Amino acid sequence: MRVLIADDHAVFRRGLKETISEAFPKVTFGEAKSAVEAVESVRLQNWDIVILDISMPGKSGLDILDDLKRLRPKLPILLLSMHPEEQYARRALKAGASGYLTKESVPDELKLAVRKIVAGGRYVSATLAERLAYDLRSGVDAPVHELLSDREFQVLRMIASGKTVKQIADEIGLSVKTVSTYRARILEKTGLNTTAELIRYAFQAQLVD
Repeated sequence: MRVLIADDHAVFRRGLKETISEAFPKVTFGEAKSAVEAVESVRLQNWDIVILDISMPGKSGLDILDDLKRLRPKLPILLLSMHPEEQYARRALKAGASGYLTKESVPDELKLAVRKIVAGGRYVSATLAERLAYDLRSGVDAPVHELLSDREFQVLRMIASGKTVKQIADEIGLSVKTVSTYRARILEKTGLNTTAELIRYAFQAQLVD
């Protein structure tokens, strides 16, 4: 089995390798320290699974999900995050991830998730599965940021991280006018009025580090 681990922390990558090796003795690994390296590794090589950190320098793991799925539509991707499941799991699964785990998950759960995903399944924790089922039964409204498109969500996170409209435009390859349009849509969909309110909302919802 070939596993690509994309995470900017060397110690965490090593820990993942040790945990996965316990369950899959013949596994081989590749490593990526950034989203750009992850995309390039997937472009150049075949992997049985990618374990992808959400928070990395530059583009996040969530930002490159579409790129990875375009390159390898059937590639299983397990997202890892320090953020609570309710913040990102729904969006990650909708975007094509095969599973979502927080970095606080125990090693045995990681082994179970990898085994299930490599076999063609999808994985969420029992806690998240119960929460999703409860939301469906009770008709609970999704958080406001769930109304945003993937690109709008990306722009919201970048605004909240302190980037200017021009910096965002340069980083994701769009015009300043287009990014400004996304910002206007985000304000309209969230019912907020200013950039300061957007930043406050993003931090309260734990959408940024």
